[in-house]
Amino acid sequence: MDAPITNKQSQTHYKPKGNKKPLTVGLSYKKELRERLYALVFLGPSLLILTIFVFFPMLRTLYLSFFLTNSVGKPTVFIGLQNYFSLLTSTAYLHSLQATFIYVIAVSCLTLVLGLLLAQTASQKIRGISFFRTVFSGTMGVSVSVAAIFWLFMFNPSVGLLDQLANLFHLPVINWLTQPGWAMTAVVISTVWMNLGFTFLIFFGALQSVPTTFYEAAQIEGVSKRYQFFHITLPMISPTLFFVSIITLIESFKSFGLIDLMTAGGPDNATNLLVYRIYQDAFLSGNYGLASTESVILALMIAFFTFIQFKVLEKRVNY
Repeated sequence: MDAPITNKQSQTHYKPKGNKKPLTVGLSYKKELRERLYALVFLGPSLLILTIFVFFPMLRTLYLSFFLTNSVGKPTVFIGLQNYFSLLTSTAYLHSLQATFIYVIAVSCLTLVLGLLLAQTASQKIRGISFFRTVFSGTMGVSVSVAAIFWLFMFNPSVGLLDQLANLFHLPVINWLTQPGWAMTAVVISTVWMNLGFTFLIFFGALQSVPTTFYEAAQIEGVSKRYQFFHITLPMISPTLFFVSIITLIESFKSFGLIDLMTAGGPDNATNLLVYRIYQDAFLSGNYGLASTESVILALMIAFFTFIQFKVLEKRVNY
């Protein structure tokens, strides 16, 4: 009689012959291919939209900056870096560059400081403070056009509230939007007011996440409120402060709506910031090559200052 077949002998194993890959390798490859296909299906629409509306315009702008263009934006003559040289030696462009730096520094600093102070105030346990929290964040629901109309009325020299108060207290009346220095001040005030709602909410949320035990221990030790703010509050919300400072700086460089509706770059080009100058050269003057060059310079400036912020501020962030 033949010997009985054991379980070990009855089990068969697939052994590839020659250089054939095991079956498990083929299955894992199919699984990876299927996952990549799923990723492409979900990311494809976003990548297509980014390519059409972001990546292609960026490359097209860089390309046009090396050409003279006609009135419809088609390149005609290759001039290399001549657009860049003519801009950097232009008095009008350098004046716009100076105005942009003043505007960006003023808006960024005031927005951060006032937003943090409002958030600190709204964090206090005071009766009726919820009403002020709503008021402080109310500017987030205001559009740029509505804000411009509101501040045009406020700065109106005849019926504006500010000049009415000046008349009441026998102070000199200021022509806010017709004097170069005061026009920049008016635009800065309007922009800071628009940005405060977002900044306040972000800072307020960060302050709520700071453990109260730190403040209780500081009070037991008799530490002053000022010391608590600089040595407890600021270090604890430093990641949020870092994030808001970068966002505020970038948005300040890109400001357009209030400038267009309130001053249109005037008076005497005092508020003709770089973004508004790009708009004028491209869509009013039809000089798309020069406007493309200005766009490239602006993008490089934003990237440079953002890089500086990461190098300087990130070292002070406590995660």
